[in-house]
Amino acid sequence: MTDISAEMLRIGDAARTAATELAYASAAHKNTALLAAADAIHARTGDILAANAQDMAFGTAKGLSPAMLDRLRLDAGRIAAMADGVRAVAAQADPVGRVLAAWDRPNGLHIQRVATPLGVIGVIYESRPNVTADAGALCLKSGNAVILRGGSESFHSATAIHAALVAGLVAAGLPRAAIQLVPTRDRAAVSDMLRMTGHIDVIVPRGGKGLVGLVQAEARVPVFAHLEGICHVYADGDADLAKARRVVVNAKTRRTGICGAAECLLIDRRFWEAHGGILITDLLAAGVEVRADGDLLSIPGTTPAAPDDFGREFLDMIIAARIVDGVDGAIAHIRAYGSNHTEAILTENDATAARFMQRLDSAILLRNASTQFADGGEFGMGAEIGIATGKLHARGPVGAEQLTSFKYLVTGDGTVRD
Repeated sequence: MTDISAEMLRIGDAARTAATELAYASAAHKNTALLAAADAIHARTGDILAANAQDMAFGTAKGLSPAMLDRLRLDAGRIAAMADGVRAVAAQADPVGRVLAAWDRPNGLHIQRVATPLGVIGVIYESRPNVTADAGALCLKSGNAVILRGGSESFHSATAIHAALVAGLVAAGLPRAAIQLVPTRDRAAVSDMLRMTGHIDVIVPRGGKGLVGLVQAEARVPVFAHLEGICHVYADGDADLAKARRVVVNAKTRRTGICGAAECLLIDRRFWEAHGGILITDLLAAGVEVRADGDLLSIPGTTPAAPDDFGREFLDMIIAARIVDGVDGAIAHIRAYGSNHTEAILTENDATAARFMQRLDSAILLRNASTQFADGGEFGMGAEIGIATGKLHARGPVGAEQLTSFKYLVTGDGTVRD
């Protein structure tokens, strides 16, 4: 592609035109498109797997880590889950047109605050090809047009999945430009998207610290983002041992390359005195490299932690660990090193759990549950377009409902203002 900027403007114009039509598209039309897209994803499993094989070869040659290759890899089960996620989005109530509030004024005016689409959403993502389906489905459900820019690693997979989404749009008679994929690996397209204030209403970056930091630093378009997923698990002195052992291993090892993977284990000194290093030995037995300090270094197999291991997103079979003095010690550590993404407390003490959840301000706080649940699908949203850790407009998993704004509808009866 020789003139990327011209192509991006063409894509932006088409998206803006499609957005005006989607804003009043019926729930039935949108759901028809989503269900047809899910069927197309399933029917094209072979094509998507063949495309993914090209991407896996590209990623391997590029030297991607095992965790990043796991993010990139598709199999029949993951493709089926992708299609099921699109169907789950279709099954949700339509978020557009919801009456969020209504009231009457003494002057006779009746006022409603009603949910409306944002307009055009730009999604910039790296190696996870399923984001193509998740983002496309959620934007369509919420009446938004979307411009998708996948990473170079997932280019072929994203293209194959996008074709299935377009098939859904065509089946429902909705504009093909409602879901567009940037047709180039060239990074210049990203720079253009970040400056397209006349075409894109919000940018959602999905990827590592480098990508998200670049977007936040250079975007002239508003951004929903989290910079890092530095997720903590705190084992309190009143934790149930069996629950703690199960949750800690799952939080770290289920999938290490996702933003909800635990990156730091904090152990209350009372837990350490009662149970020793059992949580650490469980992690070591699971193949995790444990970078520890203090008394935890007495456990065979641990590695001395460097100062920057705390507050680091490993996205790998590595975890930082240290002993803290009670819940306040855990809170102080998380405030110092966390990224306001997701934290978990393991405790049977209601007051301690309440203190942890009240005094921390992360987007997601869990009790006696794995941080791997930091996912819009697990929250019942069908899918997520990302997890936002900021405090404006959207926070936590961003689903279809979070991709709406609102307008005021005011009705009078010849009413005039004095």
